[in-house]
Amino acid sequence: MLSRLQVRNYVLIDSLEIDFPEGLIIITGQTGAGKSILLGALGLLMGSKADASMLSEGAENCVVEAEFDVKSDALKSLFEDNDLEWEGGHVIVRRVVNRSGRSRAFLNDSPVPVQVLQELSVHLIDIHSQHQTLLLSDKNFQLGILDYFAGSSELREECSELWRKLNSLRNSLADLDAKISRMAGEKDYTEAQYRQLESASLREGELEELEEEQKQLANAEEIKNGLSQVEELFTAASSGGEIPSIDSSLKEVGRILSKLGKYIPSASELSERVDSSRRELDDILSEVSALNLRTDLSESRLEEVESRMSLIYGLLHKHGCSDEAELIALRDRLSDTLYDSTQLEEKREQLLQEIAAAEKDLDDAAGRLHSMREKAAGPFAQAITASIRDLELPYAVFEVELLPVPVCASGTDMVQFRFSSTGKNAVDVAKCASGGEMSRIMLALKAMRARFANMPTMIFDEIDTGVSGSVADKMGSMICDMGGFMQVFAITHLPQVAAKGCAHYLVTKDIDPTSSKAVSTIKKLSEDQRVLELARMLSGSVLTDAAVANAKSLLGI
Repeated sequence: MLSRLQVRNYVLIDSLEIDFPEGLIIITGQTGAGKSILLGALGLLMGSKADASMLSEGAENCVVEAEFDVKSDALKSLFEDNDLEWEGGHVIVRRVVNRSGRSRAFLNDSPVPVQVLQELSVHLIDIHSQHQTLLLSDKNFQLGILDYFAGSSELREECSELWRKLNSLRNSLADLDAKISRMAGEKDYTEAQYRQLESASLREGELEELEEEQKQLANAEEIKNGLSQVEELFTAASSGGEIPSIDSSLKEVGRILSKLGKYIPSASELSERVDSSRRELDDILSEVSALNLRTDLSESRLEEVESRMSLIYGLLHKHGCSDEAELIALRDRLSDTLYDSTQLEEKREQLLQEIAAAEKDLDDAAGRLHSMREKAAGPFAQAITASIRDLELPYAVFEVELLPVPVCASGTDMVQFRFSSTGKNAVDVAKCASGGEMSRIMLALKAMRARFANMPTMIFDEIDTGVSGSVADKMGSMICDMGGFMQVFAITHLPQVAAKGCAHYLVTKDIDPTSSKAVSTIKKLSEDQRVLELARMLSGSVLTDAAVANAKSLLGI
């Protein structure tokens, strides 16, 4: 229920704070007094669009805040889904609008997006205005009312979820088919690229090795000549034998130093160093000889190396790669793409199976939903007919016709409400009922929905438009009955309805003498004030003793 409303600087309301009780609450006032402003303030809390025109003249911002006490598992889940603190059903909703028209929203003092308020609204308030009879032509509204009565709302939500799942699978299939088609068009080109890279048998670092080998092969003769000269310098002695080879000379030097070591200790050390140098030079000579033997003068190998280098350079240029590693990565990606095309076909088959299963699940749920609606249609029509006849349409009939439609989120049914005030030739309710009849039908439907939907608070904004007299009295009784098990606000111009409430609030508009601007206020009426307000509603601005007596009679005083 709505327990408190606070409004500051909203249109004609400078400052307002008011508490509300449970049961049926009546709100009355002269036309233009500001009753619609209160509804606008509540609408702002429920997530309606905000703009700067909502601010009172000269105000920097406007604030609308309301407190609700609600016991609802669905509302608790909404709080948990948005990481909001659940305070046992005590909910404070606040909306602040600044001069630029921008707004901020809060739930229990935590900032939230406006979309959260919109989701929240269905769990807090159902506002029904005099223009909402247009809903009688809304097929979703009609189907929703029937589902509430049939107890099939959860099954309809299941059906809606299955429909979303099926559409998601179908969209995935469409995307997959587009990808398969695109890949099929590119398959030959992709496969040719892959085959070329695969046949190249690429290896990381190969090009660097080839470049080094090519350099050696291209200069092999010069290299071999140089190495041969080194060998000769190491081993050759003079032709007359006067100058020995390097090795022979070092051996002789070592022998002499070793002999002198008997007299000079350091000479022995020098001998060892000479011997070590000789062995190191022998190793160098061995490696030079090995290099000389390995140096290839083959022209065919040079051609082979240069051909291989040309192939790799060509692949690098063609594919815009900087080295063999990138070419190998490209080859692997092409391989994966070719493999993926096979995998995608397998995935497509799996999707088709999932779609077939989802279609079956949806058809089964839609079939069960249709059965529940078909079973409930007759009793629902009878219940609404009885309610309408109680509102002084004694011959009226209300019928519910289920029409088949292709399976969708709401199942396989479209509903049509048919009405006849004479009991004959019932036709589409949106095409035949008068304003007064529309109000009575809408009230009967709302009363039915309230009973099954368990709405915490319902607000009727002049639903009694177009009716008067005893009909208005009976409509008031129906609204009063609703107030027995839920909080109901009734904004009305009819005293017969206003007299049914357990609390009565009056909206007035006056001119502020200090600022000379119109200001709207709302206050709770005492019993005596309520008598006078009902008398005014009965007789107009001039109160008569008869109107006062009639007002007391309506109130049972």
